Amino acid sequence: MEHILIVYYSRKGQNYWGGSIRDLPKGNTEIVAEMIQKAVGGDLFEVDTVKPYSADYTTCTQEAQAELRANARPELKEYLDSLDGYDTIFVGYPNWWGTMPMAMFTFLERYDLSGKRIIPFCTNEGSGMGGSERDLKKVCTGAVVERGLPVRGCEAAKSEKKVSDWAKGSV
Repeated sequence: MEHILIVYYSRKGQNYWGGSIRDLPKGNTEIVAEMIQKAVGGDLFEVDTVKPYSADYTTCTQEAQAELRANARPELKEYLDSLDGYDTIFVGYPNWWGTMPMAMFTFLERYDLSGKRIIPFCTNEGSGMGGSERDLKKVCTGAVVERGLPVRGCEAAKSEKKVSDWAKGSV
């Protein structure tokens, strides 16, 4: 029996969505994370930063780019005590500047991931997984990092069959 964790970072509010800026009540990555949980079960954990990103989308992208350039590790509001009870960890995030938000690095670097299966998924508006799978292999030492699923953010809400089939085929 697999013990599954679905850990994700998701941006609510202003997002680039299908060619324009839209205000989203729920982030695209959170929508996909919930679809995965519905398909295969498991526990959900949302990564959140102590210092919030700007509500303005353009300013947020500038903040994210500055964090990436500085190789920053933003402080998180909370962590799980341990990942020992999980065999498989779905890791979800928006593609920010070609990789995961730096908050995901903060979260993952806290744990010994040896022997875990890491299954990434990311939302984007055309840039796919970017270099995030390569970055996950670097940060998740000793884990097996599987091929990820990119989901266009503007299609997230209507991607349940695609996400469900992929998740079921991944565990």
